[in-house]
Amino acid sequence: MTLTATRSRTAGLLTALTMTALLAACSADDSGSDAVSGDVSSETSSDTAGSSSGSSSESGAGRSATQSDAGGSSDDSTGGSSEASSGQDGPTTPELQRSVISSGTVSLAGEDVRATRQDVQRVVDAQGGEITDETTETDAEGDTSYVRMVVRVPSRKFGETMSALEQVGVLRSSDRGSDDVTTQVIDNGARVRAQEASLRRVELLLADARDLKDVIWIESQLTGRQAELDSLKSQQSWLADQTSLSTITVDITTHQVVEDEPEEERPTGFLAGLDGGSKAMGTLFTIVTTMVGALLPFAAVAAVFGLPVWLVVRRRRTAASRTPAA
Repeated sequence: MTLTATRSRTAGLLTALTMTALLAACSADDSGSDAVSGDVSSETSSDTAGSSSGSSSESGAGRSATQSDAGGSSDDSTGGSSEASSGQDGPTTPELQRSVISSGTVSLAGEDVRATRQDVQRVVDAQGGEITDETTETDAEGDTSYVRMVVRVPSRKFGETMSALEQVGVLRSSDRGSDDVTTQVIDNGARVRAQEASLRRVELLLADARDLKDVIWIESQLTGRQAELDSLKSQQSWLADQTSLSTITVDITTHQVVEDEPEEERPTGFLAGLDGGSKAMGTLFTIVTTMVGALLPFAAVAAVFGLPVWLVVRRRRTAASRTPAA
């Protein structure tokens, strides 16, 4: 019993000493770790403060360096910005070409219509145009009295040609106008391309068709679409002609030159009164003769019918006067 109890006590003491040593070691480790964490936090705060002060100083130095370099690099920055802006713009979109139909009318007059017509021909030839239609009329003597011409000139020279024609002969009237058909030209071109593609697809279907019914139906579709394509191409050709060449109608008529008569000097004073009295007397004489002329037919009728009556009445009065005397 005694030996067993002694061993038990010895084991308990060893266990107690072991636990005490372990607790002491743990406490030592905790204090060391706290110290290490405190040191790390302090170092971190000091490093943070140093870095903040360093960054502020470095930023100030950077700003000063930037300001000092700004003046020296202003030209370079300008050139660089211009190059950058030009590089950012990239390729420009091609400008849309306008399609305009221009037309005008010029009415001229001249003493010699044939000579004026030749002057118009010279202007048209100088502008690279042509006369597509002409109408000529002559008077009773066979001289040219009227000419009407339809002139076609390049559209780019329309304004110049109109100004030149207005200076030929005596200008009576002038009128010019234009119609922008750009949208119509673009739409017509797109429709032509689409119709051509459709025709190619129909032709491929026709080549692959084996049934007679399919062949007949595809040919009917092909005929209709071909007719529509021909119509679109005709419109396209007309638009191309009207936009490339402008139309000007020129009328030339005879101009009669009337010479102005010199004005006569009007008299004044006595001569003016004499002239006025003479005119008044002439007017009065005209009025009297007009009245006499108007009454003369009535006097003739009265003489024809009144004279026999007057003779009859006179004879009766003479006979009556003789009868009481007898």
